[in-house]
Amino acid sequence: MAKETGRKLIAQHKKARHDYHILDTYECGLVLTGTEVKSLRQARASLVDGFVQINGHEAWLHNVHVPEYTQGTWTNHSARRKRKLLLHRAEIDKLESKSQETGHTIVPLALYFKDGRAKVEIALAKGKKEYDKRQTLREKQDQREAQRAISAVRRRQRA
Repeated sequence: MAKETGRKLIAQHKKARHDYHILDTYECGLVLTGTEVKSLRQARASLVDGFVQINGHEAWLHNVHVPEYTQGTWTNHSARRKRKLLLHRAEIDKLESKSQETGHTIVPLALYFKDGRAKVEIALAKGKKEYDKRQTLREKQDQREAQRAISAVRRRQRA
């Protein structure tokens, strides 16, 4: 069988970019069991309630839902168990010091396979206030309207 190459997206937490200011992102590996990998290959996972916690110089991914593998036997995993993240010590230390500041948290943004290995993209984030969320939505809407106006003008020029 040929070795996988490229990036295959499994799950994405789209609302994270709406709820948080993303300060820094990291790509890290996951320690998984066999049935978890098989379940992820079926692209079945949810990052919605997920967060990262650092205990004893180790990073752990909590509340990420990877459903049980349907053909699994007694070796099946629990769906919401905590999973160890594979990061360099310097990255863990940096994340630990930054996440202890008020209002900062570490959230998963995406779960994917990269060259056949399961990876998760995590972000150091700061929670947005309600008015920040409204302002972001307004900016996106203004940008969309500007793009529509530009494309309408271009269409008229061609005709």
